[in-house]
Amino acid sequence: MLKSIVKISFIMILAAPLALGQQPVRSADANKAGQSVYDTVCATCHAKPAETKAPPIETLKKMGPRSISYALTNGKMKAQASPLSAKDIDNVVSYLSATADVDNSWIASHACAADHMKVDSGTPTIGQWGFDSHNNRHLTAKQAGLTTANMGKLQLAWVMAFPQTANMRAQPVVVGNTMYLSIVDSGQLFALDVGGAAPCVKWVYQHDVPLRTALGYHTLPNGRHVLLFADAAMHVMMMDAVTTEVLWSANVKVTSVSNVTAMPVLFENKVFVPISSGELNMGAVPDYECCSSHGAVVALNATTGERLWVYHTMEDAKKTTVSKVGTQQYGPSGAPIWTAAAIDEKRHLIYVGTGENTSAPATDTSDAILAIHMEDGKLAWKYQTTPNDIFLTGCMNQPDGPNCPPPSSVNKDWDFGAGIMLAKKPDGTELVLGGQKNGVVWALNPDNGKLVWNTKVGGGGAMGGIHWGMAYDGQRVFAANNMSTGPTSDEVSPGLYALDINTGNIAWKYLHKPDCTGTRQQEIKSCNSNYGMSAATLLVDGAVVQGATDGFLKVFDSKSGEPIFTFDTARSFPTINGVKGHGGAIDNATVVAANGMLFVQSGYGLMGVPGNLLLAFKPAP
Repeated sequence: MLKSIVKISFIMILAAPLALGQQPVRSADANKAGQSVYDTVCATCHAKPAETKAPPIETLKKMGPRSISYALTNGKMKAQASPLSAKDIDNVVSYLSATADVDNSWIASHACAADHMKVDSGTPTIGQWGFDSHNNRHLTAKQAGLTTANMGKLQLAWVMAFPQTANMRAQPVVVGNTMYLSIVDSGQLFALDVGGAAPCVKWVYQHDVPLRTALGYHTLPNGRHVLLFADAAMHVMMMDAVTTEVLWSANVKVTSVSNVTAMPVLFENKVFVPISSGELNMGAVPDYECCSSHGAVVALNATTGERLWVYHTMEDAKKTTVSKVGTQQYGPSGAPIWTAAAIDEKRHLIYVGTGENTSAPATDTSDAILAIHMEDGKLAWKYQTTPNDIFLTGCMNQPDGPNCPPPSSVNKDWDFGAGIMLAKKPDGTELVLGGQKNGVVWALNPDNGKLVWNTKVGGGGAMGGIHWGMAYDGQRVFAANNMSTGPTSDEVSPGLYALDINTGNIAWKYLHKPDCTGTRQQEIKSCNSNYGMSAATLLVDGAVVQGATDGFLKVFDSKSGEPIFTFDTARSFPTINGVKGHGGAIDNATVVAANGMLFVQSGYGLMGVPGNLLLAFKPAP
């Protein structure tokens, strides 16, 4: 439960490092005790990240005590940590963190001058997850201040690093020269001035639990400019973008282990919040009573935060059987919603995609694209692509666990993790597009959910297929494939694919190859195997921008597929703010363009390549 929502004024930050959630450096004995707990309880999964999807210890040690402590006491690791005492948890946090909490001493010397302290307001360049309400993720040259030709001659302008974080995972907002950037592990929200030769800090908001989602920016009917986001404790917040006053905070839990991953979306005085779940990780614990959570969409009143309606992806779970170790089991469960909603203004629908079931019986709403009425939350239509997909993350490592899926399950984890898109074709008709973790792009009729075409670009898997988001330029759909098992005999491989919007035919493809040249083998130990393309795709004018899990930033000509720019971010850089910085995987939706610059966040520990960088690129003269 959220204890408080605290604005740390800039003056307080200048006076001293943040005290909120600060943890002292522990003794060597405490660290040894913490290591013992880690080796006994945690290493079972975290020592096998490729098999379990758990971040490796190198990532955990960079996340900071705030994030680790919350995960064990209230977050996604709560079930695994349930046998531990408070002292055990304290010791393992100490072992993994081994330092004081976030050091903010760098902020004082990088405060904006008085004439740059005021945040910009007005129409944002980057204001929502898909840049438009249809999730097309396409910026014109005018919007970005960059042309296709510019994108081929980018050069690094500056690098900023953030302490005690492993995951640069939240898409920022850019309004004028102001960038709002969330550092989720530390619970900090920065307002930066990015209009000059070097960035400076306008203000910092400090939250008391880790933050979670991308940021949205909206202007209310009364002219007030607001930010919209959610934290790890399931609170959706509307904040004044100028003063940081929290106008309202709403708890959107629908079950005890609900989660919010997708950015909340505002339309016509309603805020639509997709609900995911942490039970995918918890369910494999042998004595856990699996599973009772399910996905949902919660609609809130944008003025007050009051809950208006809830769409549930299934009925509430009921008791089913008793496991072989004697714990009660429940079902149905699952079908979490990881995706930011696409808005269909004409049909007054929202579109979302769902994930797998987590316990039997399987439902017809898992691994599906859903159309939901905005007015009342009733289902308009659904299209299920993979029936009977019951899956738990921990069962990848222990498939005979008492809660693991029955043999009848396809057991694939083929979610729709990428934001569903509403795309207008050249003839004016529209398609609903979804990218799935089985490596398939689906095109549906928005009026009835009927299949129009589908195209496979990857072999799929728990860490494969299409992850965060596609992009669309009016003629071609661009889908990145994170297939983690390497190329197949038919050359379906990690890479980027351009599909014709009318037929789904592949217009061109780029196959990404592992690169362990130079010092990269030392920088990224997994460079031979971890080289997929998981991040959401970005279009700038006629250039396609794609990040890779091996840290490479790639830019392509959208018509020909010719690579026009490449940059390796997975290394150490001198930083503008003096904080030690190292790049890693580029993932989630962390690449944006505005004001003639390309901004890239590098580091995603969940992909095994942590980092803490914000890099800014501009065209060479």
